[in-house]
Amino acid sequence: MTESYVKKLSTILLDAVTDKDPLVQEQVCSALCALGESQPEEALSAWEEHLQQHGKLAHPYRTMILRAMEVVVSSHISELDKDMARAIILLASSEMTKVKELVCDWQQAASNVLVAVGKRFIGRVMEEMLSKFQPGVLPHYFVVQTLANLSVSNVFGMVPFLTSILNTMLPMLGMAKHDTMRVVFCCALQHFSESTLEYLANLDQAPDPTVRKDAFATDIFSAYHILFHQWLQSREAKLRLAVVEALGPMSHLLPSEKLEEQLPKLLPGVLALYKKHAETFHVSKSLGQILEAAVSVGSRTLEVQLDSLLAALHAQICVPVESSSPLVMSNQKEVLRCFTVLACRSPDRLLAFLLPKLDTNNERTRVGTLQVLRHVINSAAAQMEVKKPFILSSMRLPLLDTNSKVKRAVVQVISAMAHHGYLEQPGGEAMIEYIVQQCALPPETERPGPGSEDPTADSVRAVSVSTLYLVSTTVDRMSAVLWPYLLEFLTPLRFTGALTPLCKSLVHLAQKRREAGADALLIQYDDSKGTLPSPYAITTRLLAVCSNPYLGDGRGAASLRLLNVLHRDIHPLLHQRWATTIPLLLDYLDEYTEETLSQKEWEEKLLMFLRDTLTVVPDNTWICQLSLEMCKQLSCYSEAPQEKNFLYKCIGTTLGATSRKEVVRERLQELLETARYQEEAEREGLARCFGICAISHLDDTLAQLEDFVRSDVFRKSIGIFNIFKDRSENEVDKVKSALILCYGHVAAQAPRELVLAKVESDILRNVFQCFHTKVLGIKVETKDPALKLCLVQSVCMASQAICSSAQASSFHFSRKAELVAQMMEFIKAEPPDSLRTPIRKKAMLACTYLVPLEPALEEQARSDMIHGCLHSVMAVVPGPEGEDGDQESLYLDTTHALEDLLTSLLRRNMTPQGLQIMVEHLSPWIKSPRGHERVRALGLSACLLRFFLEHLHISALVPFHNLGLLVGLFSPRCADLWPATRQEAVSCVYSLLYLQLGYEGFSQDYRDDVAEQLLTLKDGLVHPDPAVLLHTCHSIAQIIAKRLPPDQLISLLLTMFESLGDPDKNCSRAATVMINSLLKERGNMLLEKVPEIVSVLRSKLQETREEHILQAAQHSVYLLASQHRAAVVSSLLGSPLPFDSHTCTLWRALAVEPSLTAQVLGLLLERMSRDVPFKESRAFLLSSSPNRVATLLPLAATCALREVVLAPASGPAVLELYPQLFVALLLRVSCTVGVQLPRTLQAKERRSASSALDPRTFEPCSSAVDALQAVLLRGGNEDVVQRMELEGGWELLRTSAGHEEGVTRLASAMAKFAGPRLPLVMKALVCTQSSVYEIQRVTSTAFLAELLNSNVVNDLMLLESLLNNLVARQKDTCAGVRRLVLRGLANIASSSPDKVRAHGPQLLTAMIGGLDDGDDRHSLVALEAMAGLARLLGLVEPQDLRPVLLHVAIRIRPFFDSDKMEFRSASICLFGHLNKACHGDCEDVFLEQVVGGLAPLLLHLQDPQAPVAGACRFALRMCGPNLECEELAAAFQKHLQEGQGLHFGEFLNTTCKHLMHHFPDLLGRLVSTSLFYFKSSWEDVRAAAPMLTGFLVLHVEPEHRPQVDLEQLTAALQLLLQDPAPAVRMKAAETLGRLVKFA
Repeated sequence: MTESYVKKLSTILLDAVTDKDPLVQEQVCSALCALGESQPEEALSAWEEHLQQHGKLAHPYRTMILRAMEVVVSSHISELDKDMARAIILLASSEMTKVKELVCDWQQAASNVLVAVGKRFIGRVMEEMLSKFQPGVLPHYFVVQTLANLSVSNVFGMVPFLTSILNTMLPMLGMAKHDTMRVVFCCALQHFSESTLEYLANLDQAPDPTVRKDAFATDIFSAYHILFHQWLQSREAKLRLAVVEALGPMSHLLPSEKLEEQLPKLLPGVLALYKKHAETFHVSKSLGQILEAAVSVGSRTLEVQLDSLLAALHAQICVPVESSSPLVMSNQKEVLRCFTVLACRSPDRLLAFLLPKLDTNNERTRVGTLQVLRHVINSAAAQMEVKKPFILSSMRLPLLDTNSKVKRAVVQVISAMAHHGYLEQPGGEAMIEYIVQQCALPPETERPGPGSEDPTADSVRAVSVSTLYLVSTTVDRMSAVLWPYLLEFLTPLRFTGALTPLCKSLVHLAQKRREAGADALLIQYDDSKGTLPSPYAITTRLLAVCSNPYLGDGRGAASLRLLNVLHRDIHPLLHQRWATTIPLLLDYLDEYTEETLSQKEWEEKLLMFLRDTLTVVPDNTWICQLSLEMCKQLSCYSEAPQEKNFLYKCIGTTLGATSRKEVVRERLQELLETARYQEEAEREGLARCFGICAISHLDDTLAQLEDFVRSDVFRKSIGIFNIFKDRSENEVDKVKSALILCYGHVAAQAPRELVLAKVESDILRNVFQCFHTKVLGIKVETKDPALKLCLVQSVCMASQAICSSAQASSFHFSRKAELVAQMMEFIKAEPPDSLRTPIRKKAMLACTYLVPLEPALEEQARSDMIHGCLHSVMAVVPGPEGEDGDQESLYLDTTHALEDLLTSLLRRNMTPQGLQIMVEHLSPWIKSPRGHERVRALGLSACLLRFFLEHLHISALVPFHNLGLLVGLFSPRCADLWPATRQEAVSCVYSLLYLQLGYEGFSQDYRDDVAEQLLTLKDGLVHPDPAVLLHTCHSIAQIIAKRLPPDQLISLLLTMFESLGDPDKNCSRAATVMINSLLKERGNMLLEKVPEIVSVLRSKLQETREEHILQAAQHSVYLLASQHRAAVVSSLLGSPLPFDSHTCTLWRALAVEPSLTAQVLGLLLERMSRDVPFKESRAFLLSSSPNRVATLLPLAATCALREVVLAPASGPAVLELYPQLFVALLLRVSCTVGVQLPRTLQAKERRSASSALDPRTFEPCSSAVDALQAVLLRGGNEDVVQRMELEGGWELLRTSAGHEEGVTRLASAMAKFAGPRLPLVMKALVCTQSSVYEIQRVTSTAFLAELLNSNVVNDLMLLESLLNNLVARQKDTCAGVRRLVLRGLANIASSSPDKVRAHGPQLLTAMIGGLDDGDDRHSLVALEAMAGLARLLGLVEPQDLRPVLLHVAIRIRPFFDSDKMEFRSASICLFGHLNKACHGDCEDVFLEQVVGGLAPLLLHLQDPQAPVAGACRFALRMCGPNLECEELAAAFQKHLQEGQGLHFGEFLNTTCKHLMHHFPDLLGRLVSTSLFYFKSSWEDVRAAAPMLTGFLVLHVEPEHRPQVDLEQLTAALQLLLQDPAPAVRMKAAETLGRLVKFA
């Protein structure tokens, strides 16, 4: 039985080998291998028999079977008996030699089988092979190939046969005429030689230790003769390579004297192949073996061939290496191995050849030579020991090469030298300096183009940096060489780029020496040759570069660490302080990045560190030396302005710490004489240095500046003869700029108690002396903007210093007017339409500080200042979008400076009159036709009003007499085209209202509820649509009306009337809205002014035909409607549809009076329901269904109702009639879905669409939806409208397919945002459930059902009434209504879970009734019932659930395999909830259902629909506990979590393992269920079914085999092998391979 079943399985799988899909073929082969692994003897026998019986089977399929045989044989060679081995050998031999032609895959597979068998049965295989390897007859190609492979796989078994094989083979070599046979003979000779050498190398383990190399020498030499002298000359490249591959190992077996004799021919012959082959790896490998053989016999011939060998090998090493070519890389390694052999044999000759090559300028030659040199330094260290001086001297020219590849190679050679003691020799220092030079390369230099082979400079630098660090840290012998030598590279400018790696290496070396030498100084200056930098130079250098800490791979942190290590060498007293301060600086750097670090804060921390250091070292001599060194290094930083600027600050700090005044004067004089005044950064640095120094030495600093101004150095270029020399003028102006800036910084930094006495007499006097140039007594105006800017900055700093002084209030600044005039002159000289320099910003800032000082400015001067500054800033044209950040920042700073100046001026006159003056200056800009000017003017106005309000002090109650004028000016701007202007306008109104409250006597901290509403409105003005904008303006007007004094009302209205003609239409509209709002709110106070107001309105209507003004004037139309409302309504309803704009305007005018509006709305509702909503007509006599056409009267009433409701004043009426309006319009929407316009209107609509007059399509349902939206908005339910808009609910409402979902979403939104409205809405809606229109019943049921999904029904106590209403609709004739009833009942689980238990029986009865609903052809009611039960099960009482559990499980089971995804998903999900509901209390009858559903659930995990697969995950997790198997439940929980990826095969394997371990009796049932799914219509499920079967079989014990009908299962799997889907065929084949377990 066993043998026949294994044979049957084999037959089925072997027949499937011919499948067309490669993946299926591969799986079939895997199944065959699995079969063979289990029953090797029987499987091999069956395969052998199959191949014997099917001689015509195509060779690709025979190949697959042979490969399976090889796998099984290799794994079970020890279990193979002799008979089976003989049969396999004969079969494989026959397959291999069946055809003479080469069929490589097939014959190779057969050969591999023989090689596998030969690992144990070498004798029998050799017997068969030798029978086909007869003398005088050329053998089959694969016979020779097999012999070659056998020699590799079984060395000890094969070598004893080699003598006879070689004897037979040698005559055949002459018979081989085809290159293919020659190649295989070469391969065989190569493998035979390699096997022999391996055998001889392991004689102690060999079966015959008497074997000697001599036994093979003669035969190998004979073969060598043919290969070298005949075959190597072939034109076939493949043959030549095969020959040379064989010659390498053969050379080791040649007799010594023969090898010596052949070398003069052999070596040139092999070298000649380099020119014939592009891929030279095999040539190099063979050459290396030949060279090793020659060296091993002590060949003298090698010396003669050495030059040609070296030349050929050198040419190979100079070939450019492509990293993507493994063969080229391997060739390089083999060539280097050859050089190693030659280096050990003839080091002198090798170096004599190599070293001169370094002098060539050819890149490849030099790189290749350096590569060889590095290799021999490492691999032949003993031979190179005495050659070190020669090698070092030969590096002179390569060190000068600028090529990146050469540099990289040189660095690698130097690294090798460091490890072998070369750098300790004379000349080693040059190598170290070279490494440091490469570390200093800029990272961005020499970027290669795309595809370039040249390594970048960055790459060279990276290699150099790593080399320096590795040599410093890992090569112990280098410590004495590198320390203190590396210190010499710290200060030279050309090594700046190498500072980071230098510091890191020095830190490591210093720490190592510190550990070894205790407290000794690290730097011994006595032992040096005077080349080491001094402690002052080191400190200055490292501190300066720290100012830009992230440059150069973080040189700031590296420099600080080096300073910390060298603290004793810098000064003995610094150890304790630096041990605390430097780590803090390092921590600060770690907290930030280059982008986030504040440069100003960082430099301040460094200066604080310097000040702290100078405090710790109270040694004037040391401090003076440090300052001297700092001054010396200034010139080094000409290309690094940031570091130079910082170094200037360090000099100022250092000079401030010394008490030697003569040194201070001397250093300051030196700085003034040597400064490069042409550079702005240098002038700034010099000025900061003087400012910092003045903190401690004010008198000396001022004296030194004055001495310099009077000195010849300064005066020599200011003669009359240099007036016309622009260059000299420019140079002198730069010197003046620097001096003026120095005075400014001195004033800003000097002690405040000292600066007041000197600011006019010493500082400003000299500043103006430097600024004003007089020629022949005439003042010449400077043209240099930098000089102007420096003057402005200095004046600004001096003024600020005065203001911040404690005595500022009593200080009389006599030069104030002069300075203000000068600043205004500068401001007026700037171009008004552009902003290029910060001069006006600085000048206004200076004026800001000057204004508060005494004496006060004259009124005309104040006015001129305001006018000039406003004109200078307001008219500046804004830059284009994407303007650079510096320009934008300059403009913002200038604007802030203007704000500060105006507030400073306002502070001098804090009265309504003073405020009015400021606003009058701003008024032309507020009304400007240019938007950017309005924005700026309103911004300044808001700023001034805030300032006025914050600093308001009322000593007596006085009127704010100009309030109306100001509010009238600002309020229409709340609708400006520019959003920023609108925001600022609201801010202005807000401040004005609080100013009025202040003048009325309210305290500053008082917050008025009405005024505060402006802030909430302000946020809505950023990007509003016009309707919201005007509504906001209306609200603003209401707020103004509530807080405006009566006497100010007429002035406000008159000002606003002027705004009706504003060129900005938005502002004009806002004026109309605000006027109407004010008239409504405060019109009762304007009795006497009504004629005047009407006159103004009439004149404005005559001036313009603007629509918004017309609408405002027609507001009085409501008077007519209040008297004749029915007639007006009827008349307007007769207007042509769709209504034009004028008609719409009139409808909206009827909403002015709330009581009138309610009456109009009531009339419209009555007209809407008077007629039927549609009439049915057939477009064609034979059409299947009639068309529904809207009736005109309800349609017109719907459109009119929307227009009335759109009016803002209709709100109260809408709220009054809200339930009726909502329900009527909702039902109107439902009965117009799919309804067409009357034919007359259709034609009109087509004409309108073609002329594009009305972009909004007129359609019955859309008009009803629009009206419903309008009611919701007007009823205060904006959130409902927005939610529906976001969810696409309005679009759903308009379509037949989505209408029900749209109603559901509307109900949900109403429940969330309009809860209090629902009781009346529900009451009105319930009355419509008996409607004759089925769609209206569906709509009302859907709405009520969704209400039960919200908790609002509990809050409003609507649950019971809703529940009763829905239950009463269970028998409705419409299946849609019955389905929605079930949905609503299930929704109680969401809104009122605590009420489910009380209504449990009623709810379960309804749901089960839905499951059994027989009138629903599409089972949609049953689908809803399943979804509802899933929600309710966890909430009902267990005793209510138990009686129906089994019934539900049985009823839903057929839906598991429904064609519709929704049914599969819902039924499986419900099944999971059934399991969840009875955890721990599962009756046997229900457990039977669980077991029955297990296989379908597992298989549907592969369902093509994701919701079904997700439901299966849930259901299986719920089933787990009921199966009472902890391992299975744990597996379900682990693998089937939601959102977690599932490896289905792994999961199914684990599941089947636990099932068969705990429930082996379920095998038959599970397999039979799987068989049902073999015919599934879903490919993935069909593929999963055999997988399930296979894993069950894999894990079940063999004794349970009787549960399975093997015949049926095998037949079903065999049938699946014909499935059209490759994945299914693969799984079927895989499972067939596992069935061997039952054999």
